[in-house]
Order: sequence, then C-alpha cells, then structure tokens
Amino acid sequence: MSVPKKPALRPANPRFSSGPCTKHPGWSLEGLKGALLGRNHRQPETKARLELALNRTRELLKLPRGYLAAIVPASDTGAVEMALWSLLGPRGVDVLAWEAFSRDWVTDIVEQLKLKDVRALLAPYGDLPDLAQVDFDRDVVFAWNGTTSGVRVPNGDWIAADRKGLTICDATSAVFAQKIDWEKLDVATFSWQKVLGGEAQHGILILSPRAVARLESYTPPWPLPKLFRMTKDGKLMRQLFEGSTINTPSMLCLEDYLDALAFVASVGGVEGMIARSDANARVIAEWVAKTPWVDFVARAPETRSNTSVCLKMVDPEIQALPPNMRDEVPRRMALALDAENVAKDIGSYRDAPPGLRIWTGGTVETSDVKALLPWLDWAFAREKQALAKAA
Repeated sequence: MSVPKKPALRPANPRFSSGPCTKHPGWSLEGLKGALLGRNHRQPETKARLELALNRTRELLKLPRGYLAAIVPASDTGAVEMALWSLLGPRGVDVLAWEAFSRDWVTDIVEQLKLKDVRALLAPYGDLPDLAQVDFDRDVVFAWNGTTSGVRVPNGDWIAADRKGLTICDATSAVFAQKIDWEKLDVATFSWQKVLGGEAQHGILILSPRAVARLESYTPPWPLPKLFRMTKDGKLMRQLFEGSTINTPSMLCLEDYLDALAFVASVGGVEGMIARSDANARVIAEWVAKTPWVDFVARAPETRSNTSVCLKMVDPEIQALPPNMRDEVPRRMALALDAENVAKDIGSYRDAPPGLRIWTGGTVETSDVKALLPWLDWAFAREKQALAKAA
C-alpha cells in the first residue's frame, strides 16, 4: 500500500485554535504602537481609551438603548461568574447544558452557590436540550454557542419576550460571529480572545436595564469578592460601564482589542464578520457532505456552529475498532497536521468526545479553510494505512 501523497498547498495561516483564536488578517505589532503603557489606568487619557473601547463595542454590536457594557477581569469566565454570583437567588433557575463549559455553570449554580430550586436541562454532545421546556418565569442560564460541541441555539425565537426571569447568556464564541437577538438577553458575556482573536484575560459584561434593576433591588445572601461587586449602597457602580475597571487592565491588551474592532469595522461590521464565518463553515459543510469518513457532532443542521466546527469519525472500519484504538485516530491526525505546520490545535476539547475541532470565525481566511481540507483527507488516509499495516 503506497504512502498517501501530501497535498501541494498548505494554509498560509495554520492557526485554527478555538481559543485563543488567530489574529485577524493583516495584524502586526504596529497596530499596538498607540498603547498607553506604563500609565495609571485611572488617569483621563487611559480612562478615555477604555471608554472608547466600550463605545465602539456598543456601536458595532448595535446594542439596544439602555444596555451597558463593562470590561471585567478573568475573561468570559469571570464575566459569567460575576453575573451568576451577583444576580441569581430570588427566582428558581433553569440552566441549559449540552457541552463542557455550560456544564461548568451547572456545577457553579448547584454545588457552589448551592441554590435549591434549580432545573438542569441537559443534552448529550451533538444535541440541544428541549428548548420548549424552559420556564421564563425563572432565571435562565445558557450558552449561545457550545464551543466544545459545535452546537448552537438556532436563534432567539424560543426566548419569551414577556419573561419574568432574567436570561444570562455565555455568548463568547458567538458575539461578532452569529446573529444575536439582544432584546432577548439580559446578561451577555464574551472575551476578546475568541471571535476577535484578541489577547486573553479580559472579558466584556453586557447588562440590560432589567439586569440593572435586579442588581439594585436584590442583595445576595452570600459574600461577594471585590472582583464580582457591581453595586455600592444598593446602586449600580455606573463608572464600571464608563471606562473604569474593578482592577488593573492591560493597556497593551486593550490596544489589541481596539485594533480587532477596527478590523471588524473594515469588513462591514458584525454583518461582515458573520458573512466571513458563514463562508468558512460552508466550505467545511460542503466537504463533509461528500466525505464518507467524517460528520458533524451537531446532528441538526440548524444548530451547527459557524465558529467552533466539531467533527467526528464515522468510517465503519474506524467505528469497529476497540474504543482505545478508535479514539486515538483523531488525536494522531491532529498531531500529524501540527507537525506538518498545516493545522495547529484542532484536536477536540479534552472533555469532549474524540474528534477534530476547527475554528472558522471571521479572523480565519476562507482560502486557508479550503487549503486545510485535503490535508484532513491525507491525515485520515495515513491513519487508515497505519491501521491496515498493524492488522
């Protein structure tokens, strides 16, 4: 049996990691030269730079009137934790989980906050929970896009407009890549290092007027660390949403974020970024449709992510292998493609079923996705050959 021939063309950018994600096309250190380094972040010039980032965020995302945004510590995780610990408690909670990170929020709510009236609506990798079962008289916690499963909610139609509870959404791999119905969200969070390819450790927390009203009318019975506090004397600390921060931000990372926002504007705003993500995901979908050894983890086409595309091996011979051998196939494929400098970091998430995960957000070029696909076929053929020799 001959060794599979390597494709002639490699992706110009082999970075397909699902976070931190690749920088936008044209990124260079020159874009950071305006960073106000070595300056106190509470001075007028630095605070104005932070406020500028928030203003551009609100403008590009077209947030509804009255919605607020703040730069918070600890990436998307920190933003979600701030919301959970500050807002939950006065109502029962429905928390939806269908992959690794959304299951973390179940753990937080049940085991750490120890709330008693909690319904965890769970689904296995590849599926969504039954959205019709969600009770919007309760607070609802969910992810818009399941980064580790490649399964997203199809839209916001299932969310009640006349809800009594709050909707708290981890939207980190969806913001700037998917159409989000902001009026249906009371809290939304994301990080710079996902769709925008920014630097890590900073998150954005978006609050609706309803969320602000909850913060100003409810005091949690548990202690709140300083990093989580958004109110003082029963009132929202509005300076957090005007350029002040709870702790010291990185002005270098801030400049990188502003550079990423400028890229968003240059490609037509959020609509342009969505179109870029959709084009990338479409290339993979067309390839999957004609490739018998692979399929999406997401079973329903309308729930397939256009950013974190998760794939599984469905070749009958691979599926017939003992689990320890079968699960090694995608891992070895990812290692081989990394060694060839074709695709970096495309193995599935550590807690997800074994497979491949390819980031297709708007900072990825469609030409690179197209160049990658023959290499996936090459890596799979290489593994099949190795298994045949070992048999």
